[in-house]
Amino acid sequence: MLRDDDLAALTLLRTQGLSDGLYRHLLTNFGTAAEALRVGVAGWRASGVATKALGRLGEPDQEALRKDLDWLAQGDNHHLLSLGHADYPPRLAAIADPPPVLFVLGDPQLLNSPAVAMVGSRNPTPNGREDAQAFASYLARCGLVVISGLAEGVDGAAHEGALQANGPTVAVCGTGLDRVYPARHRELAHRIARTGALISEFPLGTPPLARNFPRRNRIVSGLALGVLVVEAALRSGSLITARQAMEQGREVFAIPGSIHNPLARGCHALIRQGAKLVETGADILEELASQLDFDIHPSPAPAQFTESFDDLDEKTRHVLAVMGYESVTVDTLVERSGLTAEAVSSMLLVMEIQGVVASAPGGLYYRQTKRL
Repeated sequence: MLRDDDLAALTLLRTQGLSDGLYRHLLTNFGTAAEALRVGVAGWRASGVATKALGRLGEPDQEALRKDLDWLAQGDNHHLLSLGHADYPPRLAAIADPPPVLFVLGDPQLLNSPAVAMVGSRNPTPNGREDAQAFASYLARCGLVVISGLAEGVDGAAHEGALQANGPTVAVCGTGLDRVYPARHRELAHRIARTGALISEFPLGTPPLARNFPRRNRIVSGLALGVLVVEAALRSGSLITARQAMEQGREVFAIPGSIHNPLARGCHALIRQGAKLVETGADILEELASQLDFDIHPSPAPAQFTESFDDLDEKTRHVLAVMGYESVTVDTLVERSGLTAEAVSSMLLVMEIQGVVASAPGGLYYRQTKRL
């Protein structure tokens, strides 16, 4: 059953021209959305609301409000969390600019659970994608909620890793919850909603506007105890999230990479600024141990990396050695190894079949790190 204050919260949310700042101002002065509406124009004016905004308060877009109410009535997994109420996530309420309301599709209790956010490039390297999935899987097996933003790349890999470990994951969306963006993550979003939660501060019908995605990043970090950056360029939304996490007093973790990888430079910059360098999920748990109010669930050891190429001949091992840990072209391998292009191509084919290397777009090949 919809509470009176939820209806009041939606009424304020659907009032045209009412900013989040003014919404929070009303809550600060009157305690709840219902009380803010009850006091009327005289109370609003006394609280410092500008004259030009007085006429709009309490006059929402009725059609939009009806859509919100219809969505909430669709099932027990449709929820509205209002700032100022006990069910609103306390970590998020403590940030400087918490969203006045959260739409939740799934389990709202997960927003109160110990969580780690994971962010990174929308176009990660193959190894970066695998790292995101492996770290998320380990953290989920240890009992932590994995939070990310449902975007392509690292976000999607993080959600997938948590789901594969049968752990909960929360997706913070940059649209209304009646839409999925990107569209290719529709099936992923449905799986997240079944065992985790999709959340958004944006009302139903909100399209994927570019300005909304940087805005939702404060929620990604605000719900978590810490934020892990997997891969990020020097100018990226992931670094914005990391900066907001620092401002919110959250731990920031970064996975280092090659100095030749542009997507490692953002992580290296964060490490220079004080982020914790991590190589395994256990490094994260060690830093967060004092903030966890539960015993870590028994879990297999965190991802470890191993290489054993005893079944490869000497020339093939040589090609693998000169490949290093970067994505390289056949021409680069020919130059480094001194072998012919035909010989190198043949060896790459054999190693790809054996799972030792993998191909990437642009005619690139990279070493497959095997996880134990």
